Order: sequence, then structure tokens, then C-alpha cells
Amino acid sequence: MKKIPVYKFYKHKYGDELLVDVISYEKMMPDIRRTLVFSETFYSITLVLDGSDVIAVNGKSRRLEKGLIICSIPGEVWSFEAEPQIEALNLIFEKEFLLSFFSDPHFLDRFSYLKADRSSPFLMTDEAAFGRILTLYQEMRGEITDYAQKDQHILRAMLYETMMLLQRVPMVDAQHVEPVQRSLQDIPVSRYMDDFVQLVSDHFREEHGTEFYADRLCITPNYLNKIVRQSLGKSAKTYILDQILAEACRQLKYTTLPVADIAAKLHFDTATYFVRLFKKHMAMTPLEYREKG
Repeated sequence: MKKIPVYKFYKHKYGDELLVDVISYEKMMPDIRRTLVFSETFYSITLVLDGSDVIAVNGKSRRLEKGLIICSIPGEVWSFEAEPQIEALNLIFEKEFLLSFFSDPHFLDRFSYLKADRSSPFLMTDEAAFGRILTLYQEMRGEITDYAQKDQHILRAMLYETMMLLQRVPMVDAQHVEPVQRSLQDIPVSRYMDDFVQLVSDHFREEHGTEFYADRLCITPNYLNKIVRQSLGKSAKTYILDQILAEACRQLKYTTLPVADIAAKLHFDTATYFVRLFKKHMAMTPLEYREKG
């Protein structure tokens, strides 16, 4: 099977680590025209300034037009036509850029347009929303490119404002358009990843092992690990564990359930094992996390 290129965040593009960027599609087009089909390990919110071609995200297609916003989460597969013509600004960020400030591993789940099970990756702005979001993109880009010392608090505030504004922008359905040209060899990876993410969302509380998900997808655990690592940059087991820990943190922060009950809800054999696993990955015990929040 042909490997889908995976783009990772260039954290030190501007010297010191910076986990947010605004990029013109003009600079992205040489890579896009070379690959046409690719995946990313970061969040991407593209504001279309002009265009008429067709784009697909995880198999959901729509014709480009001014004001369209394309939202992508890590691991989703992008597909372009053979000679794409698009003018756009792309806001990209790593989740750590926000989570390090909000200290809530479940923070991004509140944004419907960034959920894995959303009905469409497309939003459509009206004139007012388009103007305000474009201004925010341009101001973020200016902060990043014009100053030697990037003020991450300013950038985080502008990113947060953008994300809150997008909550008001209506989601629009994918369209019945001619399919984006891409190799049939690439389709299974996209399909398996989409199904895997949905299966984990449905079953991570009771099914912690990769074998369950591989069986449901009718592939081997080794192949599942291969395509998940190729798309997300992590193993299937780590992805499942991330969802378990995020749910554990949510239960600790927003409920008063005892730790033993949370462990039981998440189908751990013992509360002791749950506490040990939580501390290993979160660098604190469940009770310490609850008290901190």
C-alpha cells in the first residue's frame, strides 16, 4: 500500500518553540500539488479567500468558495484535485498550545466542529464573520512574523477568540460533487482511520486493547498500529489510552465520583491499577488532579 504523506508541526520554525501558525496557501501549494493526498498531526482551520475546485476531508467533499472554512483534526486525510487552485489562510496549532493554559484535557471537545464524529468538516461564514475571522488571522500572522519575541498569550487569546466565533458559524453539509482524484491505494487507510476513531469513541470505556478494534475492522493488530502511527504519529494503544485518560480527567473535574467508581466505569480491574496508570501518564494521582482543578 502506498504510504500517505504525514505533515508534522514545525515547532521551531521561528526559533523558540511555537505551537501555532498562520500560513498562506501560496506557500503550501508546491507540497499540495506534489502529494494531493496527505494527513496532518495537528489541528487545521482553513479560511478560503477564493477558489472553485473540490476538496475532501476524510472522504467528505465540497466545492471551494469564498468564506468556506475547512476544519481538520489530527489524522484526517485531505484530498485535492490534480491542479488545485485555492487562495486561503491556514490556522494550524497543536492541542498543547491551548491545554497548557486551560489545564483541561477535555477542552477541545467543547468545539463541535473539531469533534471526530461531526457530520461535516465545513463551515460557511457570512460577510461579518468572514471579515472578523480574516482580521484575526492577519493579526496572528503579524504577531508571529513581525516580532522577534512572539507573545504567546496574545496569540492564545486570538486563537481562542477565533474558536469561539466559529462556534456561531453554521456547519454546512458535504456536497454531491465529482470525487476528488486520488489513488485507490490510499482509500483503505482513510476508511480504516475514520472507522477506528469512531469505534474508539464508542467503546474506549470498556475496550482498552487494540485486538478488539482490529477484529472489528477485520485487520491485524500490527496493521492497525501501522496505519494509526502513519496517520497520527502514535500507536493505536496510545490513542486509546489518550481517550481513557481524557475521560478520567473529565470525571475527576466535573463529578464527585470516588476514584474507585471512576475506575469501575472505565472498566479497570482494580482501582489501584487505575491510580498507578493515571499517575504514570499525568505525573500526579487522580486525587491530586481533582484538587488541582
